[in-house]
Amino acid sequence: MSETFRNRLMLAIALVLAAIYLFPLYWMYVTSLKSGSATFATPPALLPLDPQWSVYTYVWQTRDMGRYMWNSTVIASGAVALIVLLGTGCAYVLARYRSRWVDVGLFFILMLQVLPASLMITPIFVGFSQLGLLATPRLAVIIAISAKSMPFYVVLVRSSFMSVPMELEEAALVDGNSRVGAFFNIVLPLARNGILVSAILIFMQAFGEFVYSKSMIQDIALQPASVGLNSFMGPNTNEWNNILAYAAMYVTPVLAIFVLLQRSIVSGLTSGALK
Repeated sequence: MSETFRNRLMLAIALVLAAIYLFPLYWMYVTSLKSGSATFATPPALLPLDPQWSVYTYVWQTRDMGRYMWNSTVIASGAVALIVLLGTGCAYVLARYRSRWVDVGLFFILMLQVLPASLMITPIFVGFSQLGLLATPRLAVIIAISAKSMPFYVVLVRSSFMSVPMELEEAALVDGNSRVGAFFNIVLPLARNGILVSAILIFMQAFGEFVYSKSMIQDIALQPASVGLNSFMGPNTNEWNNILAYAAMYVTPVLAIFVLLQRSIVSGLTSGALK
């Protein structure tokens, strides 16, 4: 098998897998533009014969999507700010001070990442209720998301710090910088790409969070878009075009962020791979 044929075969396989993976996304946009009767037509049309663009305006206005999207942005931004503030120092310590106990701590941090939100929500809800945090439900959700996503952030940013040569930091100390000064003036600027990419990934994850928000936020005016989408569902749900129009408007900003920053995300995720 020649090298050219092998490359073309691998490309064809990659395109087929990508098409299979992206088809549900394509179907979401297509179905959102269909009328109610066309949604249930058999066989289904791969393209909307009479696109109903007004469904987006209708859903945006009747479902008050502007408020839902704002709440999602506030919760995701708050979680990212808290994680970056607390997790960056933790990642730096784990990257610079290596010992058996640090490895044990990193192992436990990784173990926290595998716990599903559905398992953690009951003890978190009880604890937050006893602490009175449920009186400010968005703050409670931000803290819960931060606790869940912190291990992911720490592991990614730790690899970025490990890619920064320790000799640069030692040279800064010789030149009169303190440990804190060397961190802010030397290490942090060199690792900023990994920090930025990790923060973007955390934002996209927090933007779609559902379990904590559904359980802790009872006030409709404070609920994020993920909970608003769930409000469509019921025993006699049949307005799938409206549901998918809502989902399309909800997902599109996150997709746009990923597409625009995909090169930076890939480079940031692999920034510590050569260390």
